[in-house]
Amino acid sequence: MACSTATLPSAFTQFQSLPPRHVFIPKLRIRIASVSKQRRFNCKRVEVKAVSTDLQNGAISGEVNETGSSELKKDRQTNQSSSKLVLVVGGSGGVGQLVVASLLQRNIKSRLILRNPERATALFGDQDKETLQVVKADTRKQEDLDPSIFEGVTHVICTSGTTAFPSKRWEDDNTPERVDWVGVKNLVSASPSSVKRVVLVSSIGVTKYNELPWSIMNLFGVLKYKKMGEDFFQNFGIPFTIIRPGRLTDGPYTSYDLNTLLNATAGQRRAVLIGQGDKLVGEASRIVVAEACIQALDLQVTENQVYEVSSVEGEGPGNEAQKWEELFQAAQDC
Repeated sequence: MACSTATLPSAFTQFQSLPPRHVFIPKLRIRIASVSKQRRFNCKRVEVKAVSTDLQNGAISGEVNETGSSELKKDRQTNQSSSKLVLVVGGSGGVGQLVVASLLQRNIKSRLILRNPERATALFGDQDKETLQVVKADTRKQEDLDPSIFEGVTHVICTSGTTAFPSKRWEDDNTPERVDWVGVKNLVSASPSSVKRVVLVSSIGVTKYNELPWSIMNLFGVLKYKKMGEDFFQNFGIPFTIIRPGRLTDGPYTSYDLNTLLNATAGQRRAVLIGQGDKLVGEASRIVVAEACIQALDLQVTENQVYEVSSVEGEGPGNEAQKWEELFQAAQDC
């Protein structure tokens, strides 16, 4: 049985594809207060106690009573970071901005696809071109996705999306069909087989878009087109992970500067629930969703898997890979 919560999503006024808590306050020194496997919702929940924080390089360090942090692990993480080149699509949106900010903190090289490259400087400041590369392209246009965009790319994170209902964001043919279906199909089709993992942000409810209350959100097809994008994604043959968040909270952080993004928190909703089978409902912090995407890049347990993600009150896994791996694995064991 997949994980679930007791409350249905609230108002479906706006939806974008797109989110973990103190994820972007890098050196979070933590002490494990308790690690409990809770079966109330057939989910695993990880409790941590924050001790102190300071902004430096985006890696957790300090006192971890249960697992420790060896120099070997640090070296391995550094080597992984230096060898990665993550292509980010949708990096100017709420979740995408947080993804890019976190990659920068981790010193992971990123290549950002934007329709308007000038937005990158406004959002993330002046960055070293080796660390953050910006390419002008539009995934809705297949001819824009030149093979050179994918040169050296090891991983892809796609957080692109638009609103569920007609809005100003629909201008210039920026509809769910064009973004969530055509854009995703074009991106996946252009991705070379050498890519190690593609992570796609979708939505809960995509398998139930003809049922209430999901049919309300799907009045203009957003869930249907997201599901079409998922299906194409899964059948293409490249290792994938699909993250389906609940109704997005915390933000969007559009037009905030990098320093603001790095200090973003999920308030009290830092605990993470992960499920499978499209049975999980509720809300998801954009910060939690962004961290879930980054963690899914390297965890073997997440390969070719689809997860629903929500966030609730309590302490969460932060950006510690082991805790995220336990959460993802627990969802598969439900």
